[in-house]
Amino acid sequence: MLRALLIGNGQTQPAAFLKPLAQAADWVLAADGGADRALTAGVTPDIIIGDLDSISPATQKRIAPEKLIFVDNQNNTDLEKALDWLLARGCKSVTLTGFTGGRLDFTLGNFLSLVPYTPKLQLTVAGPGWRLYPLVQPRRFPCRPGARVSLIPLKNCTGVTLRGLKYPLKNARLPFGKTGRTLSNQTTGKTFAVSIKSGLLFVYVEE
Repeated sequence: MLRALLIGNGQTQPAAFLKPLAQAADWVLAADGGADRALTAGVTPDIIIGDLDSISPATQKRIAPEKLIFVDNQNNTDLEKALDWLLARGCKSVTLTGFTGGRLDFTLGNFLSLVPYTPKLQLTVAGPGWRLYPLVQPRRFPCRPGARVSLIPLKNCTGVTLRGLKYPLKNARLPFGKTGRTLSNQTTGKTFAVSIKSGLLFVYVEE
């Protein structure tokens, strides 16, 4: 399964965090100005994609022209441009980082942009000390014992079952916008599982 790392133009990630993610990926992409963030952390992207309005001139000079992919479409974001490019090339798993921090509207917009891609790609949003997984089908997650886990319904969810958590659920219905039952759960071992029959969940895990 092809795995990609996609770096955004949000908060610059420490080299100690970003480099292992890059080493584990088959492709390293930067969404436009994410190239500056990547180079600051010592990671050179294989591809830089977007409308190229936020990448710095200094970074453009350091990158081979064939690595720059200009997409002239103002109706979608650089994040969406990059995910479309990866989908067209058969990628199935994408880790995203650098899409939080800075402007809150950009952060919220980035998270919501992932919703239509969730049935097509296995997505992980990563930051130092946490991971967030958009989920539409059952999945088991690695974790450390005692880690905090929160589930946020982005749609009405049915058939939600939790295993390996301090507060389990069985075949539960989680309405959109209701998080009282699903915030600040806790892992009991080195893995936990979330099953879902319909809907969409964001699963947040602290490391």
